Amino acid sequence: MFFRAVICALALGVATAFTAPPLDPSITMFFRAVICALALGVATAFTAPTRSAWTMSTNDLYQGSVATQTAVPGYGGALSRGCMRETAESTILVQGGSLRTWSYRSPLVEQVQVVLSTEGRPLDADIELWHGPDNTPCKMRVYVENGQLRPFSAVIDTPRGPNTVAIRNIGQIEFPFAADVYANDVEDPSAECVASSATIQGGALRTYPFDTLVDSVEVLLKTDGRPLNARIELLQGPNNNKEVIELYTEDGFDRPFFCILETPGSGNVVRIVNTAPVEFPMTAAVVPHSINENMGAGAVLGGDVVIGGDLGW
Repeated sequence: MFFRAVICALALGVATAFTAPPLDPSITMFFRAVICALALGVATAFTAPTRSAWTMSTNDLYQGSVATQTAVPGYGGALSRGCMRETAESTILVQGGSLRTWSYRSPLVEQVQVVLSTEGRPLDADIELWHGPDNTPCKMRVYVENGQLRPFSAVIDTPRGPNTVAIRNIGQIEFPFAADVYANDVEDPSAECVASSATIQGGALRTYPFDTLVDSVEVLLKTDGRPLNARIELLQGPNNNKEVIELYTEDGFDRPFFCILETPGSGNVVRIVNTAPVEFPMTAAVVPHSINENMGAGAVLGGDVVIGGDLGW
């Protein structure tokens, strides 16, 4: 409005100057001052804002972790358990066929935890660790039948930064999942898990059955410095895969694999297969992580029995 008033006054003055007889020199100086003020105001209005007016630059995106922080309601299955964080503020939704990355520039970040979950639909994802151009020292393929009942949680070692964790949803667009990667409060294997490691030769497999009271188990795989190729399966019933993880690690000593598998219900068996040749053995440990001691608290002897047969008898 101020500039409009100045322009109107200037137009009126110019019209008066061209239609009226010669003006007094003081009036002429006044119009010159108005023209100078108008020119200065217009130049200031069209000047680009300074750097301080912007809220973020490209360099600001690479301070710490790079990820879009968006809360995802309804995907709290992986975050409501005791072994994981209880906040969903940093969880983002990964649509089917899309890719999300988390970058860490600081060399102090030596481990990150990856948590994936759905609202009850299947989960199918590719997880890769990028360390330098065209260098993928760790990658895995994850399939979960029900991402809400059995959320995926794994720890990836990231020594010698910078590192980038890439998560791709290889499922269809109807199967999104929630993903979270964080470097604080990362889960570590228990002392029992580290002490119970056993060798699995190349091409061999080993199974670990668990009781109904076990709600989740810890899985730790590592080598003596050789590459690690393995397949981890969670079965419930004969050949009924509830969760499958196909794993590759460039150095199983420098980058061991640790994950927590949710095992609700009964008849859970963890099967670990060393898919590498016989020259590449590995050590594996599978122990209970959490136990539900109140599962049979409300049971009544004989009260839950269902007898089948003909109704007419």
